[in-house]
Amino acid sequence: MTAEFITGGDELFKAAEDCGSIISPDKTFIADKTSVCAFSGHRLLGQDFDRALLERIAEGIMKRGYRTFLCGMAKGFDLVAAETVLKLKGIYDAELIACIPYAGQAEYFSLSDRERYENILKYCSKKIIFSEKYNRWCMHARDRFMAENCSSLICYLRKNSGGTFYTVNYARRQGVKIIEI
Repeated sequence: MTAEFITGGDELFKAAEDCGSIISPDKTFIADKTSVCAFSGHRLLGQDFDRALLERIAEGIMKRGYRTFLCGMAKGFDLVAAETVLKLKGIYDAELIACIPYAGQAEYFSLSDRERYENILKYCSKKIIFSEKYNRWCMHARDRFMAENCSSLICYLRKNSGGTFYTVNYARRQGVKIIEI
């Protein structure tokens, strides 16, 4: 499977148009968000994390017609969520879109997480890279993009600070249905 690579801010939308992706007038990436779900969660998973529960929720949402899944590709919850979609995608004809904040995201991952990351990328239908290099806004750009382009967000949230907290609250303000694990 060959994935499409899409990069950059306004260039992101021009590149998406050029490769046939659907762009709505307000520059959201996906015109019909009703079958799109995103994931957000902490990089460190607590003892209360239940992978089987994540799988049941992901399968349940696929049974309800969700077919496109947006993943931020961070270590921890994001990689587990991506692996869950890949496990189920053949049964439900689902697609995984990697939303990568910057090109070197996995550079400081452990070897095992980097291998998981690279393996997941092989099976993504699209890879969206928001910045060529790390900058202080690339994570927020990725998080906002996912929240603005989904109708449901499955999250693992245990702290009242950080990227997951920001993403969940931003998504809630966008009218996204939040499903907490």
